[in-house]
Amino acid sequence: MPETVSDPAATRSPESAAAATGRRGAVWAARAQRYGAGVLLVLLFAYNALATPNFLTVQTLLDVQLRQAAPVAIVALGMALVIATGGIDLSVGSVMAIAGQVGALTLLAGVGPVAAVALALLAAAACGVFNGSLVVRYGVQPIVATLILFIAGRGIAQLLSGGRLTGFRDPAFQFLGLGRVAGVPMPVVLMVVLAAVLWFVVRYTAYGRTLLATGGNPRAARLSGVRVGRVTMIAYVASAALAGLVGLVVIGITSASDANNVGLGLELDAIAAVAVSGTPLTGGRISVIGTLVGAVVLRLLQNTLIAQGVPREVAQIVTGVVIVIALFLQRRSR
Repeated sequence: MPETVSDPAATRSPESAAAATGRRGAVWAARAQRYGAGVLLVLLFAYNALATPNFLTVQTLLDVQLRQAAPVAIVALGMALVIATGGIDLSVGSVMAIAGQVGALTLLAGVGPVAAVALALLAAAACGVFNGSLVVRYGVQPIVATLILFIAGRGIAQLLSGGRLTGFRDPAFQFLGLGRVAGVPMPVVLMVVLAAVLWFVVRYTAYGRTLLATGGNPRAARLSGVRVGRVTMIAYVASAALAGLVGLVVIGITSASDANNVGLGLELDAIAAVAVSGTPLTGGRISVIGTLVGAVVLRLLQNTLIAQGVPREVAQIVTGVVIVIALFLQRRSR
């Protein structure tokens, strides 16, 4: 009588089969989350290389694509630090406006460009201390704590400007926005240097390890001796300082500080870049390279759609769909 061989798949219960399917789906989602932004960047690059005239020229890649993506990428790097702690920073756009206004006013007051930049960054860092204090000392939810400066910060900048456009002209100050290093636009240089520094800090320093521990499980990190409050405070101060730097870059490009428009909506672009990079918005992880790729992908996607005649409003809708997909993949991978 022939031996009967049972098929494990045939005897598997519906519950175990569903669990196996769910695990396979989670693995697929995790891979898509990790590599999706890179794949989309390659596809967009290949499409533009074929369909967009002069896309592969150095001027287009450096002066258009990367230069436009650099401000969002720099702010997104700071945002990624805060998100890694399990928080969020909605105030970065307003901090940009404050720093830009402080820099322009101090420059017009006769202070040198170096001192003007230092004072502007100091004002931005003070905003970070304010946000961090609300979160760390008073236990305010990050979204509520940073919403305060999101609203009031732009009012502060408008109060400093007196409701007027603050114009100036100082080549040394404007170097942040218009200068070049070895032919590379200064915003792109800042983006690469800051990303390299942050990558090193996250990967090879004690702060990087405590940052991920704080975001992953703050209670366990605290019981392990991690000074969770200090780690969180540094993240908020760094985020605000980077936003302030970008505010100076923006006014350096335009030679004027417009408190109404500097940094307007940039906080959403920064959060979107972090989300698209595959970094979970729940904290405990950070991808520096992925954040850069996410910022470049979002900017290139919008530029590609607009170049093909798609209205800007529709391009924004498409960008929103990409973000929703990224968030879905994050949830599915968990």
